[in-house]
Amino acid sequence: MPVEAAVLGAQKLNPFGDLNTLQHLTARLARGTRPMWEKLLRREVRCFSEPLSVERFADYRAARGDLLTAWLPLSMTPPGTTHAWCMIDGRFLMEMLDLFFGGTGAVPLMLPTEFSPSAEAMAARVATLMAGALGTAWEPLTRVGFVAGKPEQNADLDGEDAVIVTRIGIDTPGKPVFVDVLYPVQALKTHGATLTGKVLDKAEPDPAWRNALTRVTMGVRFPVRSVLAEPVVRLSMLMDLKPGDVIPITIAPDVPVMVGRDRLGCGTVGTSNGRAAIRLTSLANPDAEFDEGLNA
Repeated sequence: MPVEAAVLGAQKLNPFGDLNTLQHLTARLARGTRPMWEKLLRREVRCFSEPLSVERFADYRAARGDLLTAWLPLSMTPPGTTHAWCMIDGRFLMEMLDLFFGGTGAVPLMLPTEFSPSAEAMAARVATLMAGALGTAWEPLTRVGFVAGKPEQNADLDGEDAVIVTRIGIDTPGKPVFVDVLYPVQALKTHGATLTGKVLDKAEPDPAWRNALTRVTMGVRFPVRSVLAEPVVRLSMLMDLKPGDVIPITIAPDVPVMVGRDRLGCGTVGTSNGRAAIRLTSLANPDAEFDEGLNA
């Protein structure tokens, strides 16, 4: 987080001090919005969070210039009289609109000065989805609701207002694009105590990590065996056995198939591609065997 220069008589931009908790929630938000962006863009993406900053809104606005931008107001409840802002670059919004309706994501070199009705409808859809994702991201910290408002082309903020700028990166083919969520410092003062606390992250594992773990787990090898017959003979017969003797056995229609010490199920003996094989005819119910073990 950049450190603001001390200016005599200037208002302190960040009254909270350490904002690692909010940075943590932004990372949680980035993970939570990945399925949303993939559905809208119709492609796989990687989402990540950038370091947050605290700055004057006028400085943030000046850094962006006059680029076409969709400002999505997100009312915060309680108290409900303040709201955050989600900022989406106009070029990204139009690319998203084209991809969502089956296009290639083509965007004209010269952007229009205002959004079309279809682009505004897409912005409203994104605002609604972001409001839900923000509520989920904030849940471990405190109960804050977010309600999407009508998209605008300018944020209703005073230039001297201090804002906390959190940024989500969306890594798409080509170069990453960024979506900012701005929290007016004044709006978060009621949550000052919780903003400096610790967050217990109950988020789901990252899908890429979970898929990689699943692939590795599926590659674990287990010994599979079957008992074709268990003949019973007298000790005297065993003592008299000599090379060439035959012990008669009977193979049941269904033989057990074992994985380690556990029964996988039953099957019939046969051949497959010239090799001995067993065709599974039934699978064991592990829950029933577990209940039997408890009752034994």
